[in-house]
Amino acid sequence: MTEFPVIHTNFWDAVLAVPVIIIVTQLIKIFLPIPRAYIPALASFLGLMMSVFYSHRHNLWAGLFMGFFYGSAAIGSYSSLKTSILAYRNGSGNKKKKTHP
Repeated sequence: MTEFPVIHTNFWDAVLAVPVIIIVTQLIKIFLPIPRAYIPALASFLGLMMSVFYSHRHNLWAGLFMGFFYGSAAIGSYSSLKTSILAYRNGSGNKKKKTHP
């Protein structure tokens, strides 16, 4: 029976990888005409590449495992931030909803 790989989380994993993926994805969106439907796949690909070739280059399984986390965290963080900003701009958080007609 094989054991799961030991994955050490470091400063790169916790603070830098996700923002770097978000920034690179946004720059690619600006400079290349990529359809919106492919942006999450692009973020996942960038997360995999950064993890396999930089962060966990000595352990392929750890690189693949953490790469999917990097990409997914970047997608979720961007989506959450965008939703929060749009809600703030529309003022939807400040209004009380009527419960009765």
